[in-house]
Amino acid sequence: MLKRRNAAIVAAGLGLALSLTACGSDDTDSGSGDGDGGSAGKIGVILPDTQSSVRWETADRPALEAAFEEAGVDYTIKNAEGDKSAMAKIADGMIADGVTVLAIVNLDNPSGAAIEEKAQAAGVQTIDYDRLTLGGSAGYYVSFDNTKVGELQGQGLADCLGDKKANIIYLNGSPDDNNATLFSAGAHSVLDGMSNYTVVGEQAVPGWDNDEAVTIFDQMYTKAKGNVQGVLAANDGLGGAAISVLEKNGQAGKVPVTGQDATVTGLQNVLAGTQCMTVYKSAKLEAGALADVAIALVNGDEPETTGTVEDSEGGREVPSILLDPQSIASPEDVKAVIDDGGQTAADVCTGDYAKACKDAGIS
Repeated sequence: MLKRRNAAIVAAGLGLALSLTACGSDDTDSGSGDGDGGSAGKIGVILPDTQSSVRWETADRPALEAAFEEAGVDYTIKNAEGDKSAMAKIADGMIADGVTVLAIVNLDNPSGAAIEEKAQAAGVQTIDYDRLTLGGSAGYYVSFDNTKVGELQGQGLADCLGDKKANIIYLNGSPDDNNATLFSAGAHSVLDGMSNYTVVGEQAVPGWDNDEAVTIFDQMYTKAKGNVQGVLAANDGLGGAAISVLEKNGQAGKVPVTGQDATVTGLQNVLAGTQCMTVYKSAKLEAGALADVAIALVNGDEPETTGTVEDSEGGREVPSILLDPQSIASPEDVKAVIDDGGQTAADVCTGDYAKACKDAGIS
């Protein structure tokens, strides 16, 4: 649970992030910049995969690259592609190559903690990005308020269902991802007190695997004999898996489905009415916050934080920056994401979605 010290610090700490414009990289495995800012260290960032969400390469990487380039620091960014062994090898390589600050999005807590322990032994400072490594040793944690993400999803589903009696299925994120636990807890905190809703199925999806999610949801849907009126899906990928099953059963657009990450597909589903809502977590803000922490560390300064988050397994409080997510539940909300640079109209407003975009004033 976040212990806030001074909310005003967020604005100051994220000044860099707000000024960034995202730029892409032709190299999907690594990026580096040799800046003239005079920093003596190097920043390494390891992203988790390209399967659980497209955000890591389409949003986080370009935002991080822009931040590091703007600051003129030396950096490298790689993607573990969902492989814990590969992530460990990437970390070893970065440490050997002289990174002085290492930020990771862990694939699970034990493997993330092992990387951080090895980095600490080598004198490398570590940051947990997006996911807190329980039992780890990261000096800082940068993310969104993930309990609030779940609360937004729960409230979004309730808003779409209204006061009617409804059977709900929960399609949760990976059981070894602490964020998924927080998303579920946040959603339950909203929905459990509403007596008109009945949970008829709930299961986590290992590794956030969208293909496996189709099978898992199909099994729960079949077990409920199709008597399902709402789906609490933890992100857009899982939401899309549920929608594909609903579509097969002639129920897409009739059964509200939640999501998260405001991906292109998620936003298109909101426009089409097949997805009730998604949650926007600005990569520009989150990457900018990570960049601020990493750049401060590489320059020998103490980063500004907004409070601490409890590592329940490590029995410690981790200095943190938690950002506020936004619910996206209407075409006007989709426009707000595009206006903010979260996605582009060119990507979202294609084919069948062009008219919906035009009607919402998206251009």
